[in-house]
Amino acid sequence: MAASGSLKRNLGLWSIVGLGLGYMTPTVVFDTFGIVSGETSGAVPSAYLIALIVMIFTAFSYGKMVKVFPTAGSAYTYTRETMSPGLGFLVGWTSLMDYLLLPMVNCLIARLYMESLVPDAPPWVWVVVYTVVMTGIVTSSMRGTANFNAVLLIFAVTMVTLFCIFAIVNLTNGEGAGVVFSPEPFVHEGVKLSTLLTGATVVCFSFIGFDAVTMYTNEAKHVNLMPKAIMLTVVSGGAIFLVASYFAQLLFPDNSQFNIVDDPLPEIGFLTGGHVFQGFFLAAAFAATIASGLASHASVSRMLLVMGRNGVLPRKAFGYINPKTHTPVFNIVLVGAVCLLAMSFSLEFISALINFGALIAFTFVNLTVIAHYAFRTRQVVDFKSAFNFVVMPAIGAILTGVLWVSLHETALIGGLVWLTIGVIYLAVMTRGFRRSVRSFDDPEADAEMSEPEMPESAEGVGAPEAPGAPGAPGPEAPVRD
Repeated sequence: MAASGSLKRNLGLWSIVGLGLGYMTPTVVFDTFGIVSGETSGAVPSAYLIALIVMIFTAFSYGKMVKVFPTAGSAYTYTRETMSPGLGFLVGWTSLMDYLLLPMVNCLIARLYMESLVPDAPPWVWVVVYTVVMTGIVTSSMRGTANFNAVLLIFAVTMVTLFCIFAIVNLTNGEGAGVVFSPEPFVHEGVKLSTLLTGATVVCFSFIGFDAVTMYTNEAKHVNLMPKAIMLTVVSGGAIFLVASYFAQLLFPDNSQFNIVDDPLPEIGFLTGGHVFQGFFLAAAFAATIASGLASHASVSRMLLVMGRNGVLPRKAFGYINPKTHTPVFNIVLVGAVCLLAMSFSLEFISALINFGALIAFTFVNLTVIAHYAFRTRQVVDFKSAFNFVVMPAIGAILTGVLWVSLHETALIGGLVWLTIGVIYLAVMTRGFRRSVRSFDDPEADAEMSEPEMPESAEGVGAPEAPGAPGAPGPEAPVRD
């Protein structure tokens, strides 16, 4: 670790979007279908629609803030620089929980798939094999990770598309609801708003990933790609979830056909297209899980890198970038070690904890838009700016807050325990809150992290915005403590 390297700017728009979609795991809609269908009384698409609306508002806020603070810190950075260092740390701490646990969730799902295929093998074998392979791929290079992720993602999306085609054929033949077009999957007698909100908190787990693309800001060919990449990721992922859940709900109006409601994906594959399609469907689910594992593993290692470069975590280890692979090797290996815990925990418990941290981060990202534009830089001067910088993010904050309070009790208790640990750690770092948390985006540290941006003209992004133009980076430099 004597000579640290830098991150390499080699990710284009679609590579970043692909990593985000891979993170979101397109086939997860079928894994959680039985649970959400039971929660919503057979209105899974409505739960996804509510979650998508919330995420679109939040995606707008991410797009605004990533241009102001073009680093890999995400919600941690935005809150720290616009509100307060201590609050920023605690938001980052809660975000760190879901980022750290997402790779473990993918490892756990992969273990469950392999247990169903080879029930005689000990479960820990699959956890170890998965962890070693994933850690090795992510360590090798970011470009290689993105390319491998793209192959797996294409296969998964292809299988989801085939499911929709099979579903249309089956519905035309009178199975399920017996119709291809119907409002029943969205609203019908017995559906209540409270249960839809509960279902939306479950499917929020599916959307975690669109925000994670901000972690690749230091490896994007140009920072101006990021707002578009964030919005494309959430809209594309939301469209996949909506369409797939719509046809699944038409074909399976209730859970009566499923033997295993907690994860009916294998049964959905068999009932839709028989044994052959079931095999491909399971392969696609496994591929999507691997793709999500790659993206989440790479993303959290970069969040730890930012914390290390800032000095919040020990810089020598967490802030190190291998000069040959241009990857934060120590952080990647550490995340791999966390994945090994998939031998013990349940999917239900871990996914509940993830939603706690994610919704906290989403709420504060919306609030930072108001804090920065309305109070720190005072750019709210007319109706248009008030709508963009106050009304839109306020709606996003309220909607994410509503989902947060609708979480299950397990998620709230576990999340509050993690948050309490973060408060204690913050107290130790600041010697009883008497010292300020170190600046998150130290200019020298940030300059060391990545290569210079590639010229915009080479990427077809267009000419740089003139200084002073709305959204231009010039006048929106981070406000230092």
